[in-house]
Amino acid sequence: MAYNNGREDRKWRIWKEAEEKILREHGVDETTTPQIRIDDRADFNSNRRFYHWTSDFGEYLEGMADRERNTEVKTVADLLNEIEDETLYRALLTVDRRTLQIILLKMQGYSTKEISPLVGLTTGAIYARLDHLRKKLRKIL
Repeated sequence: MAYNNGREDRKWRIWKEAEEKILREHGVDETTTPQIRIDDRADFNSNRRFYHWTSDFGEYLEGMADRERNTEVKTVADLLNEIEDETLYRALLTVDRRTLQIILLKMQGYSTKEISPLVGLTTGAIYARLDHLRKKLRKIL
């Protein structure tokens, strides 16, 4: 959530008026009160600059995260392109296309029941393919 300058300024003014009222009730000199206000305002402005900067930085980071999400793996080719480990890459090149589709759908959060009609296999066949791939990768990696 962005830092709201106006809202924070109103909150500061309300707090400051209440504080000045208490100071007057306790007999603080009227020349001291404005100096306290000036010092508190300088502190408030310093904090406001900091919160404004952190808010801008937070929005920047959120934007980066959105861009990262947009580069999401959507195809089997994207999946293979994202693999940096050469041994794993070579191992996956030997796997049939349907198994790679299953891996991709699993990565996207689909359940085995949901994947079954998409790839035209039974859930048992999907489990068997994943198990076979796991065993193959254990030997290689």
